[in-house]
Amino acid sequence: MAMVCLSDFEAYAKKYLPKIAWDYFAAGADDCTTRDENILAYKRIRFRPRVLRDVSVMDTGTKILGSEISFPVGIAPTGFHQLAWPDGEKSTARAARAMNTCYIASTYSTCTLEEISAAAPGGLRWFQLYIHRNRAASQQLVRRAEALGFRGLVLTADLPYTGKRRDDVRNGFRLPPHMKVKNLEGAFEVCKMSPLDPSVTWNDIYWLRSLTRLPIIIKGILTREDAELAVRHGVQGIIVSNHGGRQLDEGPATIDALVEVVEAVRGRVEVYVDGGIRKGSDVLKALALGAKCVFIGRPALWGLAYKGEEGLQDVLRILQDEFRLSMALAGCASVSEIGQHLVQLSKL
Repeated sequence: MAMVCLSDFEAYAKKYLPKIAWDYFAAGADDCTTRDENILAYKRIRFRPRVLRDVSVMDTGTKILGSEISFPVGIAPTGFHQLAWPDGEKSTARAARAMNTCYIASTYSTCTLEEISAAAPGGLRWFQLYIHRNRAASQQLVRRAEALGFRGLVLTADLPYTGKRRDDVRNGFRLPPHMKVKNLEGAFEVCKMSPLDPSVTWNDIYWLRSLTRLPIIIKGILTREDAELAVRHGVQGIIVSNHGGRQLDEGPATIDALVEVVEAVRGRVEVYVDGGIRKGSDVLKALALGAKCVFIGRPALWGLAYKGEEGLQDVLRILQDEFRLSMALAGCASVSEIGQHLVQLSKL
């Protein structure tokens, strides 16, 4: 079967992954309204393409926090990549380096930070952090990431408690015995209490800044109020995210929330978005509405499920090719030419 678009990889993953793994990756919270709305919201945005513009030479490259990437699509933090492919996050890191883009490694990786770093030396990697009740464990993770050359710290802010994902409850989801959350081995006693710290507040940004020189990016912001607080607390970036619809159901689609956040920060920090990106034209829409870069979660896992590192490279390559074509057909030869004039905001 020819893999032509991202939905081809989705169909493959659904067919061949064990049901419990597929259900875990696909899950949204409650009725999955927000998960599905993330995708549908892109379909309501219409382009205003410009014509007779020289697009004979195209440049999809851009920078995020000063690092060059080949196109504005990175890999969002998702957990448990070994559920999709035996080499897990090592394959993810290699694919990101091969495509010269950013990979955000999750706290809940099934490979250690050291293994991820060694798999793709020199690759652009950020580290995603959950702050745990065991603050010493979180502190150690931050320092390990910085020592290993990770170039950004992404604090996930929308998970004081885990959202209710019905299929995971029905399946009694847990990792198979041979897989481990490698970065946290030995950090927690087995207990009924979630290790996540629900008492985290904006003041903890200052605590993180005392631990590291890495730029801090907040993931999970959906409102102008929180965007303004993020800027006030000295972060360097915001990822507009609703956790793929896995946390609070019936919140806004991320592409809709993006406009509010971009207006609030007024260029003071870089703004990125994840959730619902399935085509290169979605990337173009997100950039037109002010995102510096987008990040993909589930599609990266589908690529891994198809052929590991090679499959994920295929997913990224398809997105890059579609993004380049969409740019050209909209009349943009470089990322710097993309702006709000390209989309009809009245349709949002």
